[in-house]
Amino acid sequence: MNKLFPIFAFLLMTSCSNEKELFSYVNPFIGTGGHGHTFPGATVPFGMVQLSPDTRLDGWDGCGGYHYSDSIIYGFSHTHLSGTGVSDYGDVLIAPTVGEVNFNNGSDGKPGYSSRFSHKNESAHAGYYQVFLEDYNIDVALTSSKRVGFHQYTFPKSSSANIILDLEHRDEVLESEIKILSNNEIVGYRRSNEWATDQHIYFVAQFSKEFKNSSIAINNIPSELDSIHGKNVKASFQFDTEEGEKIFLKVAISAVSIESARKNLVQEIPHWDFNKTKIEAEQSWNEQLKKVIIESDEETKYIFYTSLYHSCIAPNIYSDVDGSYRGTDLGIHKTNSFDYYTVFSLWDTYRATHPLFTIIDQERTLDFIQTFLNQYKVGGQLPIWELAGTYTGCMIGYHAIPVIVDA
Repeated sequence: MNKLFPIFAFLLMTSCSNEKELFSYVNPFIGTGGHGHTFPGATVPFGMVQLSPDTRLDGWDGCGGYHYSDSIIYGFSHTHLSGTGVSDYGDVLIAPTVGEVNFNNGSDGKPGYSSRFSHKNESAHAGYYQVFLEDYNIDVALTSSKRVGFHQYTFPKSSSANIILDLEHRDEVLESEIKILSNNEIVGYRRSNEWATDQHIYFVAQFSKEFKNSSIAINNIPSELDSIHGKNVKASFQFDTEEGEKIFLKVAISAVSIESARKNLVQEIPHWDFNKTKIEAEQSWNEQLKKVIIESDEETKYIFYTSLYHSCIAPNIYSDVDGSYRGTDLGIHKTNSFDYYTVFSLWDTYRATHPLFTIIDQERTLDFIQTFLNQYKVGGQLPIWELAGTYTGCMIGYHAIPVIVDA
């Protein structure tokens, strides 16, 4: 019996190693067509960052920022909603280009920083997205941690390889600012009005290579200033590149402050190893998806695990690594006893999604309820459809209550 055990163990390990990992059963393109309102980009379970391509600037079928029928990518922004019927987010858009710097996005039919793309040169799975930008011969790869988006751009040989930052993208800007701190680091913030009537987002962005030139533009007019505050603020950063050279960009976000965004960056991705973060994102999805194991044919597994993936994109963590968060009074608070979340589509989720979480995510469910109670304490009501620290007033009923009672 002892002699047979090693043989059995080897066969078991061989069988397991031949099985596909669960994250690879996720097809993020499911739901990006029709009226699905999903996005195909990189995120981790319940993450603050949803780093994804933007192909639509408005409209009901543009709620997720992307529609499968489109052929133009404007860039890659760091926040997206999944499955909603109202548009918001699309914060901190990044667009790599080659050639003359252009701050126009191209949606008006005039030259801009957007690019054509083809689904033949696009791929995605849980925690990872890739696309080839045809107009610039740039290959784009994206991954993320909870609070940091990680970009990898493979450029052609050029003396004018550019990375554009657009803070005016998508919803109405109340105020914004970009500051250039050095030749490889910029910071800024954005307050906006859409479904969330006063959303705050702060960011710290670091480049793996120092840029040779930079420019901040106000109303698409370039300046030589290192800092600009306004409603239509954009920036460009230019590099010399060799054929196939990779430039990496890390963008950490926070609803609290630039200081908190920096803490998120330092703790979550202190290195420049894109593949390491990609593997960590994939494994975080493996851990989440293996909470429900099914035995079925391959097609059914793709359908099931993609559905489970979409269920676990939101709510999104809203507290930073130091426990600070922006409450429903829009004030800054801090907790060390639970993780604070946002994006509570309770009209949609109280029937089945939250009961699922009470089975497979009991600890996180307690954090959701602590968040509910905290939102009541500082904002005066339990959430109905809370988004980015604001009560949207969307839908009827008081569905936080059955979620609490069920738990």
